[in-house]
Parts: sequence; structure tokens; C-alpha cells
Amino acid sequence: MLDDATPPARDLRAEPDAPSLGLRRGAGVWSTLRDAVGGSGHDFTQGSIDRAIVLLAIPMVMEMLMESLFVVVDVFWVSRLGADAVAAVGLTESLLAVVYALGMGLSVAASSTVARRIGEGRPEEAAAMAGQAIALGVLASLPIAAAGGLLASRLLAAMGASAGVVATGAPFASIMLLGNGTILLLFVMNAVFRGAGDAALSMRVLWLSNALNMVLGPCFIFGLGPFPELGVTGAAVGTTLGRGAGVALQVFLLARGGGRVKVKARHLVPDPRAMAALLRLFANGALQALIGTASWIGMVRILAPFGSAALAGYTIGMRVIVFAILPAFGLANAAATMVGQNLGAGRPDRAEAAVYRAGVWNTVMLGVIGLVFAVGAGAIVGAFTDDVEVLRSGTETLRIVACGFLFYGFGMVFMQAFNGAGDTWTPTMLNFACFWLWEIPLGWGLARAAGLGSTGVPIAIAVAFSTLAVAGWLMFRRGAWKRRRV
Repeated sequence: MLDDATPPARDLRAEPDAPSLGLRRGAGVWSTLRDAVGGSGHDFTQGSIDRAIVLLAIPMVMEMLMESLFVVVDVFWVSRLGADAVAAVGLTESLLAVVYALGMGLSVAASSTVARRIGEGRPEEAAAMAGQAIALGVLASLPIAAAGGLLASRLLAAMGASAGVVATGAPFASIMLLGNGTILLLFVMNAVFRGAGDAALSMRVLWLSNALNMVLGPCFIFGLGPFPELGVTGAAVGTTLGRGAGVALQVFLLARGGGRVKVKARHLVPDPRAMAALLRLFANGALQALIGTASWIGMVRILAPFGSAALAGYTIGMRVIVFAILPAFGLANAAATMVGQNLGAGRPDRAEAAVYRAGVWNTVMLGVIGLVFAVGAGAIVGAFTDDVEVLRSGTETLRIVACGFLFYGFGMVFMQAFNGAGDTWTPTMLNFACFWLWEIPLGWGLARAAGLGSTGVPIAIAVAFSTLAVAGWLMFRRGAWKRRRV
């Protein structure tokens, strides 16, 4: 199933890649948009690179826009409950870093292997790898659910939460950790869709999930209509129910086989060779993501002693940052799919060209958004709070982190390109160096030793992510990722 046969390389010169030609062949802009949103069955290993990126990126960006909208709407409603409630959400998000790391690791494994098999013209093997990844997601969720249900209060306290934040946030944290399986399965099955080139299916899943999140959240928080008033706990209930609905839709789509991959019961039966291949990619991918996301725990721990207002402002500012960053990940994920499928088809030069084009578009998009954030940070954060100290902290966080957006655009494309190629070790190494050896010591030094207080944390974040982008470019130029087998 996992042989290393590589299809013969094709001549790129035979396939024009000019943007205008690619769009004309697609019968115009509206036709391209329709194909992207509706799902076109396009072969991403041939034809215009620009059109291929557009077809992948539009649904991925729209998917991430919905996710980022939910992130902002969620914290908007929670902010109405006070600084302790927002701080509880921020600390719980840091605890969920482990879950997100596992989800990202499984996503990297699922997406890269599925993309490579699709590029090689082996859909049955792609379905088998998808089934193994789903089984791993279910198994990984069980111990986390057990620990979260029993230890939520202690975990929040260990993060430096005050007694008030623990009392307010323990039920919220418990429900979010108990429902971690919905997070993992959303990650894994959407990665299968994206790796196969069925980005429109992934988009529909997250649109359903997050639409329900945004409707159910305020209903359970404030007790609207027949719903009970649960306060910040209601945000966790609404989120978990919405994600559960998304998982149900994913299972239906994969079982029905509406896209390029159809997962059957036999694909869920453990296959030692397939499982071993996935676990190798998963281990590096999870470590990579854990290093990156768990570094947020370190930054929050540095920030926590400065009080609930500083922590609440930081949480609001970072949620707004995520609002911009998540859609940019859509373009980065499009590049990853292009890399995986084109390496599978024996076309490394086409994969490399796709990465640079996606990087330029991402940098332009984030550069414009970063300028808006830098100029309008006060007004943006002011929409979430009227507390003077929270407003100051949030404005500072948003403005400082946005200053590095030009670097982030290319940086995230390079990281996802490595993952799409199955080279999970390079971004793991870069994440460790930039976040643990650089960002956390720098944040502590600026906040404590240099006396900058809470301001030191966003400065360290901006510097570390900019460093990651430059280092990623230098490693990408070496080209070792082109020879990676998965």
C-alpha cells in the first residue's frame, strides 16, 4: 500500500501558468468562483497554477473566515460577562493547546498522505489512510476527556488563575476538554477533504459548525428563549454542540463518497504499515504544533501575574489577530495541497512555484489587514470592552503583533508547504528554535527583566513569528522537502 514508486516527471513548459490564461480557460472569474465554492473535481497537477491555487484557496479562505468570525463573536458575547469570564476563556484556550497540537499533527499526517496518494492516482489507498487517521483521532481524545472532566479546576489554578477565574471558568474548561473529540475529528476529516482537493466540502462543514456555534453561544450564555442561562459555561455548551454537528456532517460526506475519498468500514480496521506511516508523520506534526501552540501557555503564564485586565485585553487582542490569521491559513493550506499532490505526480518544480505564488498573495492580504489593525486598534478593541485597563492591554497587543503581518504571510505558507511534502521535521525544528529558545525567554526578559510588563509579551510574539518566517524561507530554498517520501 505504501510503496515508494514515483510517477515520471512531466514537462512544466507544456502547461501555461499565466494568471490571465488560467482564468480565461476557466470561463471567467465568476465561473472560477462557482467552481471553487461548488467543488469542480479539478486536477491540481495540471494546467494553470494560479487557477489551481484559486480553486483551492477560495473555499479554504472562506472556511477560515467563518472560523475566525466565530472566534471574534464568541469572545464578544463572553466579554459581556466581565474580565474574569474572558480570562477563563483565554486560560482554557491555552489548556486546549495540547488538543489543537494533536489535531494539527493528525491533520498534517492525513492531509499529506491523502494528497500524495491522490496525486499518484491511488484513491483507494487515500481512503485507507483517511480511515486510519480518523481512528487515531478517536483514540487520542479519550484520555484528554477523562483528565479534563476530573482536573479542570486544578489545571486552571496551575495556569495562574485567580480564585475568581477558577470559580467562573472551571465548568467551561471541563466541558471544552470533555468535548475535545469534536475538535480532533473536525481537524482530521477536514484535512482529508483538503488533501484530496475537496476544499469545498471542508468549507461547508465548518460553515455549519460555526453557524451553530454563533447561534447557540448567546442562547446558552444569556438564557434566550427556552435555553437555560449558563453564563460563560454556555459558550462551551454551544461550541461543543456546534462542533458535534460538524463532525456528523463529515462522517456522512465521507461515508457517502461525495468527494474524491470514500471511507468505508474496512478502512477503519488497523493496518500496521499505514498506521506506522501515519504515526511517524503525526509524531513530528503533533510535536511541531505542540511546540508552537504550547508556547502560548508559556506566554500566558508570563502575563497572568499582571492581573485579569491585562490577561483579558491580551485575549481580546489575540482573538482579533486570529480573525486575520485564520483566513491566511486558507492560502497556506492551499499551498500544502498543491505541494502534496504535485510531488505525488512527480512535479516538484510546479509544487515550488505554487508555494511562492501563494506566499505573495498571503503577504499582500495580511499586509493590508495589518495596516488596518495598527491604525484602528483602539476602535477595534473598544467594540469588545469599555474597561480602561482591558482596552489598553488589548489595543497594545493588537497593534504590536500586527506590525509583523508582512512576515507572517510568507512564513505560514512555508511551514504548510513543508508539511504538505511530508517534511514535518523541518517546521518542528524551526518552531522549537523560534518559540521555545527565542520567544519565551524574550517575553520573560522584556516583561520582567526589562520592566516592560505586559507589553513585553506581544513584542516577543511579533519578533518570534517574524524570525520564523525568515528561517522558513532559508530552509525552503535548500529544497530537501522535494525528495521527501510519505
